[in-house]
Amino acid sequence: MKKRIVIVLLFAAVVSSIATSCYRVDTEESELSSGFVMLTDVVPDAILEIRYFGTYNFVGARIDGYLQPTALLTRRAADSLQAVSLDVMKEGFRLKIYDAYRPQSAVDHFIRWAEDTADVAMREYFYPDVDKSELFEREYIMSKSGHSRGSTVDLTLFDMSTEKEVDMGGTFDWFGKESHPDTGGDPESGTYRQNDTITSEQFANRMILRNAMMRHGFKPLDTEWWHFTLDDEPFPKTYFTFPVAQLEKK
Repeated sequence: MKKRIVIVLLFAAVVSSIATSCYRVDTEESELSSGFVMLTDVVPDAILEIRYFGTYNFVGARIDGYLQPTALLTRRAADSLQAVSLDVMKEGFRLKIYDAYRPQSAVDHFIRWAEDTADVAMREYFYPDVDKSELFEREYIMSKSGHSRGSTVDLTLFDMSTEKEVDMGGTFDWFGKESHPDTGGDPESGTYRQNDTITSEQFANRMILRNAMMRHGFKPLDTEWWHFTLDDEPFPKTYFTFPVAQLEKK
């Protein structure tokens, strides 16, 4: 009888320890995520087209973790993006947001999709020249994303005079060299050269966005003209899991 009691007590202690450990992780993430804001609360002029909430994306389905068509960013990144918005508005543009914070569950969804090489429903729209089996090798799909740290944003410019997106010479999330801003320049030093798959006007439009973002602390990615990460991001080693949804008002 005593042996049974000891076993029960040990089991209860283990369960309690696991529960406490899980609670600590959740609590820690909750405390850290308090540094996030609704992007449009800080940048009210931004236009949202959250592609992963809908079905027009390279997967062709709503992505896990996107519960509402909204955008979240760390407060620091949102404040910097507000400065970008004020800058480009002087030139007649607004910012249009495709994606911002992306939970790890969404990245996991991308991985599962990429492993299913038979699912090529959206190939003609996003990766017609790339075999799906090569997506991992070419790093179009990865196990971790800077978006999950909360200070990365995918965006374009919206022309207020024409009421259309600015012609960037390629669509968001296009897998191919057409998405590269240049043909081998150094984005850190500002030596971009024109990609030979786009026109001079399209290249100039990309540079308007890129220069505005860099002026306010964002660093570009040399394979995606739409992708920028705050250089001084507050959570450089934390990959969050909470979903994309309206934040509770403090």
